[in-house]
Amino acid sequence: MHSTWTGQDFGKQKPSEVFRDHFLTCFIADPVGVKLREEIGLDNICWEADYPHSDSMWPGAPEQLDEVLKANNVPDVEINKMTYQNAMRWYHWDPFTHIPKDQATVGALRKASEGHDVSIQALSHHKEGERGGGAGHFDALKAATRGNS
Repeated sequence: MHSTWTGQDFGKQKPSEVFRDHFLTCFIADPVGVKLREEIGLDNICWEADYPHSDSMWPGAPEQLDEVLKANNVPDVEINKMTYQNAMRWYHWDPFTHIPKDQATVGALRKASEGHDVSIQALSHHKEGERGGGAGHFDALKAATRGNS
């Protein structure tokens, strides 16, 4: 039936099977997604910290993730899959060839960052009217959306 509207021939595979074979999903903070992890496919889910982007959960990412995982009673074996094993498998990359696993824990990495400035700060300093900066940016947005409400 799906070939009617997609024009694709997946043979005898269902769309959910194609999804599980070809898609890796990720989440930052998604209690519903974690709750539905079996339906989505545990091997297709990765947690992302998205550091150093401004919309990441930094610096409380591990604690916020822990809240979601505990609220959904996620066992360690599934936590390991979602937090690093799935990414390692999908991307064919082993970070532990670069840093030992015991030095890649939250506690070890926080300890290693002591003495380094990891504070949240804006590094871009746009001038008025430049992309992403100043009130001119908002004026342009207002002009572009005027009459669209």
